[in-house]
Amino acid sequence: MRNLFLFLFRFRGALVFGLLEIISLYLFVTNNSYQRAAFFNSANAYAGVVLERRTQITDYFHLAELNQQLVAENAALRQQLYPPDTARREADSVAVPPARTDSLKRVRYRRPASKPDTLLIGLQRLPARDPSYPLIPARVINNRLGSVDNFFTLNVGSANGVQRGLGVVAAGGVAGRVQAVTEHYATVASLLHSKTTIASKIKRDGTFGTIKWLGDDPTHALLDNVLRETKLVKGDTVVTSGYNAVFPEGIFIGTVDSFVKEPDKNFWTVRVRLGVNFSNLQYVYVVTSRPKAERDTVEARAGMLPEGGKRP
Repeated sequence: MRNLFLFLFRFRGALVFGLLEIISLYLFVTNNSYQRAAFFNSANAYAGVVLERRTQITDYFHLAELNQQLVAENAALRQQLYPPDTARREADSVAVPPARTDSLKRVRYRRPASKPDTLLIGLQRLPARDPSYPLIPARVINNRLGSVDNFFTLNVGSANGVQRGLGVVAAGGVAGRVQAVTEHYATVASLLHSKTTIASKIKRDGTFGTIKWLGDDPTHALLDNVLRETKLVKGDTVVTSGYNAVFPEGIFIGTVDSFVKEPDKNFWTVRVRLGVNFSNLQYVYVVTSRPKAERDTVEARAGMLPEGGKRP
């Protein structure tokens, strides 16, 4: 404290002079309008520069937080551009059978909003509201073609009535069978799957067989179990037989492309060109057969089902 008093006493003249200068400047600025305006303008300019620099420094240390906020905002905006997987379950237009008065029998395409009573799926008139085979429209949101066992994913699940084992058809014909189901999604074992077999028949004469994929060409499958006594014609239409209660009878599968008699077999080797283009599969329908469970039960009791109670 003594040193402080000594310092003030030593520089008392300079301190008094400085204080009087400050008082005189204050009186000079406050009592003259021009000087007062010039002072405050200059002071505001310098204060603005100081505040701007302070803001820049503060913002620099908050860049990470600002970036996170911008990323969250961009994500929310982009989400509005992309519809969820549970949307767009129906195509922009669906094929409906020709009108009775149409002499040319032309296939018409109608927007799903009109809810037609009958759809043309795989060359078959399929009632959209048939209580035996209700249809659940779905969109393919993932599709795999590069392996022996191929799958595709649908944006419908158990909440929409989809169950494991149900058939899936597209506008071009049979597409596969449901393999696994969650609440909002379903995975389908494609027709291009080594374990997928479809009970089928030749439409011209009713010859029965089984469609299965050989694992090589995604555009062709094998029609198995066709006896050598059967007369085949290239271009014959192959459709579902309805034997397995998964698909309605008469759903298009493909056409006979070639057939060969193997010398050591009692069956034809028949290659079928598939009707569905699996490389461009977008919209499909899940076929929910209500009487299937009851039918499986009674046939299992009679021993008609193979071991394990599963149909081909």
